[in-house]
Amino acid sequence: MNRIGRVILASASPRRKELLEQIGIAYETMPSGADENTEKQQPEDVVLELSLRKASDIHVRLEEKGEDGYTVIGADTVVSFQGEVMGKPKDEEDARRMLGMLQGNTHQVYTGVALCIKKRGKPVRFRTFYEKTDVSMYPMSEEEIRDYVATGEPMDKAGAYAVQGGCAAYIQGICGDYNNVVGLPVGRLWQELKIEDNGNIPGMEG
Repeated sequence: MNRIGRVILASASPRRKELLEQIGIAYETMPSGADENTEKQQPEDVVLELSLRKASDIHVRLEEKGEDGYTVIGADTVVSFQGEVMGKPKDEEDARRMLGMLQGNTHQVYTGVALCIKKRGKPVRFRTFYEKTDVSMYPMSEEEIRDYVATGEPMDKAGAYAVQGGCAAYIQGICGDYNNVVGLPVGRLWQELKIEDNGNIPGMEG
């Protein structure tokens, strides 16, 4: 371990786990139970607040245990279209409604990331950022939407679709970071971690 020590992902998302593994960061998982209700209206404000809340939740747990030397990664993803911020659908009807709005149009995906950095013997610091990606979708018929929702895949995804899953058949184009749409902008994350640790990635497997 280096001077930052442990890297902890404050999420149970298998997609975020895969992305961290893809870039070679060793980590452990400690899902946050933080409240995800917010009064923020702008998508960037929503994801920044919720990602910080998740990272802070894990930080408090670790502090209560007297632990030191760690970096917590909190993340939150939403879809935005014509002023509506979309998280995970409440039910199948809500998923069909979301996809009915997104199909044939271009929407934005926002992921906020909060880093809680606790170097040994030093005060905790927080660093936050977000990324935005434009996603254009081909038109989908009502039957195609219904069939896709019936697979169950949309039910735990912001905007009711998985770009890396079955909805790939309807993705016309992406402008920005693809991984941001999946759920974690790991390129930006990598750069932020390097800045924080003077070029040495915490938890990097060599």
